[in-house]
Amino acid sequence: MTTAPLIGVLALQGDVREHARALEDAGARAMAVRRRSELDAVDALVIPGGESTAMWKLATAFDLLEPLKLRIKEGLPAYGSCAGMIMLADRIEGGVEGQETLGGIDMVVRRNAFGRQVDSFEADLDFAGSGPVRAVFIRAPWVESVGADVEVLGRAEPGGRIVAVRQGPLLATSFHPELTGDARVHSYFVEMVREF
Repeated sequence: MTTAPLIGVLALQGDVREHARALEDAGARAMAVRRRSELDAVDALVIPGGESTAMWKLATAFDLLEPLKLRIKEGLPAYGSCAGMIMLADRIEGGVEGQETLGGIDMVVRRNAFGRQVDSFEADLDFAGSGPVRAVFIRAPWVESVGADVEVLGRAEPGGRIVAVRQGPLLATSFHPELTGDARVHSYFVEMVREF
């Protein structure tokens, strides 16, 4: 891929502008995705933080849930942060009754695992061997368990909880790198997109 990849940011809810800025800082082109035609146009997708139940309901209302599932199943590179991590999980704990995800990563994710809004925090953690990155956790999930094909890219203390994973063309973090001004996580994703 010689031109900069076009990466969509799912713009149903959440911190869309911040992700678009981080993607552009990492050398990609970014566009908001709200419609099927926009989803069909992108080389990859970011699913931002926000509220996973609201995101699921809005994706259903906008007739995007099934097209999103299909594109991911067909190999669309995708990166989910916080609620986006929940959306990429094959299984979730603590979801509302009937809550659906897009799936794709063989993991179990616990919603709001680090606590409520007042329990939000920042920490430095090693991400994919690139040295410490500042991680912002806001009502963040964590990964309870992963399948054999999932690579663990980051853990948070205390307890060494899994907070960053990759499986093939899919990347997920329970933290918000788009809020720090450090584009290393987005650069990692852009390089993944170039690979695929």
